[in-house]
Amino acid sequence: MKTYSAKPSDVEKKWYVVDAEGVVLGRLASMVAKILRGKHKPIFTPHIDCGDNVIVINAEKVKLTGRKRTQKRFYWHTEHPGGIKSQNMEERLSGRYPERVVRKAVERMITRRALGRKQLRNLRVYAGPEHPHQAQQPEVLDMTALNPKNTR
Repeated sequence: MKTYSAKPSDVEKKWYVVDAEGVVLGRLASMVAKILRGKHKPIFTPHIDCGDNVIVINAEKVKLTGRKRTQKRFYWHTEHPGGIKSQNMEERLSGRYPERVVRKAVERMITRRALGRKQLRNLRVYAGPEHPHQAQQPEVLDMTALNPKNTR
């Protein structure tokens, strides 16, 4: 008996829309990463892009457990003397690009190679409830129905 290995022509890509309002960030990111990789499909093959397209809406309303919203800090340096800057998660989520928090969380759960970068292009994240992908007829993926621990 041979091991089944999917070919790129065997893969059918679907579209999913996930509402991130009230969903815990880490649980959301791990579920989205699993769908992007294609691990939820029986034809999963590690070296082929088997994943689906995912649209995440309401990224600014994502929840964090514990005191991460106020205590988790991000640091960067401007390359000028004394130019270290910092921001906490509250400032990031209420800033100009709150969708970057979700994008980076998913990005860190996907392999850091050419295939991972290709799979990450199938992720669309929007801060508000609107998205321009209605023509693709995305299926709604309800994170709260999957596990009651997913929401706070």
